[in-house]
Amino acid sequence: MTGHDLFGATPEGEQVDRYVLDNGRLRVAVLTLGATVQRLEVADGTNVVLGLDSVDDYLNRSRYFGAVVGRYGNRIGHARFTLDGKEYRLAANDGAHSLHGGVRGFDKRVWRAEPAGPADLLLSLVSPDGEEGYPGELTASVRYLLDGDTLRLEYRATTDAPTVVNLTNHSYFNLAGGGDVRGHMVMLEAGHYLPVDEGKIPTGELAPVAGTPFDFTEPARVDARLGGRYDHCYVFTAPSDARPGAGSGVQGDGNPVLRGRATVTDPGSGRSLEVATSEPGVQFYTGHMLDGAATPFGPFAGLCLETQRFPDAPNRPAFPSAVLRPGATHVSATEYRFGVS
Repeated sequence: MTGHDLFGATPEGEQVDRYVLDNGRLRVAVLTLGATVQRLEVADGTNVVLGLDSVDDYLNRSRYFGAVVGRYGNRIGHARFTLDGKEYRLAANDGAHSLHGGVRGFDKRVWRAEPAGPADLLLSLVSPDGEEGYPGELTASVRYLLDGDTLRLEYRATTDAPTVVNLTNHSYFNLAGGGDVRGHMVMLEAGHYLPVDEGKIPTGELAPVAGTPFDFTEPARVDARLGGRYDHCYVFTAPSDARPGAGSGVQGDGNPVLRGRATVTDPGSGRSLEVATSEPGVQFYTGHMLDGAATPFGPFAGLCLETQRFPDAPNRPAFPSAVLRPGATHVSATEYRFGVS
């Protein structure tokens, strides 16, 4: 562990620590609050993520900057779902819907840290039965590992009762280190995406991207279409595999296969980011809703690639399952590889 210091404390008096991982190529600052990536410096010393300076900012001015979100990342329609014949009502914190785990999701929790070396950190927490309306006591962990120019995140979770789980990291990337990301080039190895309604809840359709403004199968500028305003889940699995239980990775062997890929490049600096994941989808969000008033950052200050289960999967039997049962382990992994041309 290169560094460890006190970052602050929550209003309830919980201590928030900051750990710095460094392998000579990448340097990553991680907070125990939200298991948050506060800073990520690539080989030339440039910080390529959006981060905040205080616990108060993360609790009151954050839009999930760098946090691990859960128990269920993304949206669950009408803040409810039915599992094994029983309806569960969740905290509605996005209009009528539940977003990123509710009012006090995993991004607002202080995780327990276990350093394992200069480039290896494990964070864990226990979410009690009924928290934010979710059933079952969930034990979750995320491991941060540095290997060369790659940051690897490994997620695991177990439960004592049937529940749903969807863990992801919500970092906002800006490979230029400043300004906005509208000129970044993006490529997503995804032939389909999930159309949404006015509340950003999936309609249930897996729509082809070909011939639409949602096609990033070839590199394109963020702002080349739709004014760059994207907040959609892209499907890495083929439609024939996007069926109940397929591609879910909920039960794993500890070594999940990385299949889905996304690439981002900044033409000005030549910096690049390649994301590979075991998850069936990725939420591509261009940060256009950042307002520069409620948060320190303005529109398009950073873009997100949230690797995950599909939004509203607990209400969509045709989507890959997000159900976790006792005796099974949720296992997933995502790698972020940085480079420069």
